[in-house]
Amino acid sequence: MPNSDLTATLSFTITEDDTALAVGSGSLPVLGTPRLLAWCEAVTCAAIEPTLTEGRTSVGTRVSLEHLAASKVGAQVEVAASSSYVDGRLVRFTVSAREGGKLVGNGEVTRVVVDTEKFLSRL
Repeated sequence: MPNSDLTATLSFTITEDDTALAVGSGSLPVLGTPRLLAWCEAVTCAAIEPTLTEGRTSVGTRVSLEHLAASKVGAQVEVAASSSYVDGRLVRFTVSAREGGKLVGNGEVTRVVVDTEKFLSRL
């Protein structure tokens, strides 16, 4: 099971494919909230991955995200995750996204560790 000190940081450069216009969440050529959310989930996956044993993975179960500032194509966004609560298979992460010194977004992502085969057999 995961321990209580899980962290990761990933950097992303915003491309045309990441804009609100491209992902269908608006009409402007700025970082789209769905892409920011995907990056926040990706960083939590990176944080929990080293603790997973063979045949196990994690699934996202809850997200709360504030997208606080616009970012243009070409900007670099650093997304960080840190575990804030661990209870058995459940891990809650605090996430933040920064462009330089500017806070672009923050929130919380909850993941649950599951047996991959068992999880997929229920579909």
